[in-house]
Amino acid sequence: MTPLTAKLLHLTCMVIWWLIRRPFVRKARRNTLVRNGRDAREWALMTMSTIGLGVIPFAYIATDFPAGADQTFSPLRAWLGIGVFAGSLTLFQATHRTLGRNWSVTLAVRDGHELITRGVYRWLRHPMYAAFWLWALAQALLLQNWVAGLAGLIGFGALYALRIGREEALMRLTFGAAARTRRVIPFLH
Repeated sequence: MTPLTAKLLHLTCMVIWWLIRRPFVRKARRNTLVRNGRDAREWALMTMSTIGLGVIPFAYIATDFPAGADQTFSPLRAWLGIGVFAGSLTLFQATHRTLGRNWSVTLAVRDGHELITRGVYRWLRHPMYAAFWLWALAQALLLQNWVAGLAGLIGFGALYALRIGREEALMRLTFGAAARTRRVIPFLH
C-alpha cells in the first residue's frame, strides 16, 4: 500500500458512509419533533466533528495540505486502518438499520420515538458513537499526517465529551429508563 492508495481508500470509505446515511436523513425529515436539542452548542459540536472527520481529511486527500506534517508512512498501519474503517462502516450500517425511523443527526426525540434495545443496542447504548470512534481511529491509521490523521479524534472526541451527558439525560427524560448496557465499548465503557 502507498500513501496515495491509503488516501483513496479513506475517501472511498467516506463515500460509503455518506451512502449509508443518505436514506435515513431523508426519512428523518418526515417525522415530527417532540423534543429538540438543536441549539448553538449542538451545532458547534456537529461542526467541529464534521471538520475533523470530513473537511480536514478531504483537504489532505485532495491537496496534500498540510504536507509538512506527514509521518513516515507505514503500509501495515494503513492496512490496519482499512480493517478498522470496515468495522466502523459495518457497525454504522447495523446501527442505522436497527434505529430506523428513530434516528436523528442531532439531539432530538421524534413523534412515536421508541427506546431501542435490540440488535447492536443489546450490547451498547451508543453504537453510533462507537462507529464514529472507530472511524476516527481508522483516519489516524490511514492518513498518516499529524493534522489530518488526528483531526477526527479531536473533532469527534469534543462532540462525544460534550454531548453524551445531554443525550443520556434526554433519553432518561423521554423513556425514564436506567442504563443497562455500556456506552461504546462492550463490558468496559
